[in-house]
Amino acid sequence: MSLAPSGHLKIDWVKEHMPVLNRIREQFEKEQPFKGLKVAISLHLEAKTAYLAKVVKAGGADVTITGSNPLSTQDDVAAALVEDGITVFAKYNPEPAEYKEHMIKTLEIKPDLIIDDGGDLVTILHSERPDLLAQVRGGCEETTTGVIRNRALEKSGELKFPMIAVNDAYCKYLFDNRYGTGQSVWDGINRTTNLVVAGKTVVVVGYGWCGRGVALRAKGLGAKVIVTEIDGIKAIEAYMDGFEVMPMAEAAKHGDYFVTVTGNRDVIRGEHMEVMKDGAILSNAGHFDIEINKQELEALAASKRVVRKDIEEYALKDGRKIYLLAEGRLVNLAAGDGHPAEIMDMTFALQAISLAYVNEKYEEIGARVLNVPYELDERVARLKLEALGLGIDILTEEQKAYLESWKEE
Repeated sequence: MSLAPSGHLKIDWVKEHMPVLNRIREQFEKEQPFKGLKVAISLHLEAKTAYLAKVVKAGGADVTITGSNPLSTQDDVAAALVEDGITVFAKYNPEPAEYKEHMIKTLEIKPDLIIDDGGDLVTILHSERPDLLAQVRGGCEETTTGVIRNRALEKSGELKFPMIAVNDAYCKYLFDNRYGTGQSVWDGINRTTNLVVAGKTVVVVGYGWCGRGVALRAKGLGAKVIVTEIDGIKAIEAYMDGFEVMPMAEAAKHGDYFVTVTGNRDVIRGEHMEVMKDGAILSNAGHFDIEINKQELEALAASKRVVRKDIEEYALKDGRKIYLLAEGRLVNLAAGDGHPAEIMDMTFALQAISLAYVNEKYEEIGARVLNVPYELDERVARLKLEALGLGIDILTEEQKAYLESWKEE
């Protein structure tokens, strides 16, 4: 608890740069949409997440929070939340069993609503602790990985309550996934390695919205960029965006930096590591530490050591060295502070108002995965424009009539 003052300073800093969420908080304080309800949150427990938790609490909720990654929790922020009356089950780098226990304890409050990241809370509720399902009205999901898992549950007919796919909202993937991931990934890599990017070759594995952002920022830093993909349309898009496109088996020979952003497992395997340059740096920006096959990297290595905080050096049997950042976990959070506050302002505003929406309409929605209604997306965008001091045009009545008619005049 002695760390709390540092955590309060971090939360105060992001609050000053999250004007949209501040507006939502003002509304919640007046309307109390969560009065008398329990909310369980699993997100990367750093300052921006902490402020979201405080906004939900301001709406009348009894909030309990845990971390969604063992290396992204900041202990000073956790301590500050406890001082602010929020229950926290999290700490930096817990043992695997302890990390799991934190999630279970968070669910044992018997929540009415959840905010999830990666689908962990939803998965535990549906597999290990169905006894805690009865009271859950619904929730929101933050990431691509979690939405995939939720949709799989829905497809199998086993999903027991509505989940809103916040990750799939325009104001999430267009800005958070692209500009947030793009900047924060390179913040994490650069602060960890202290090496130059200009002139190097960066291999971006996956060209979804996160991959687009990582590639764009790598190009801006002066790197040559190669994209690997399994989707033909995305591959052509990467090509027309000015990047080289090739299979991983070929790209592995050229890369100085590798960044995985697919949400799938084993996209960098032993066969790729066998042809990598001496000094290649591997990093992951997907939710789970499964995109780089660490077991096969271990098998190729003669020795391993930590050469710098968040950098493991694998000395291979042929003399080459490969470096793995942040244990293959989310490099932007495990080795950095995550997305910029102004970006998370929009995402967490979506989380907050989507949680209020699902609480109001959970019976009507039913047990399914629902996209964020466009009016909520648009509301967040307009609040952001207002905060930026920007205005946009409004259709005239004649223009509205023209767009709604099939006639030319």
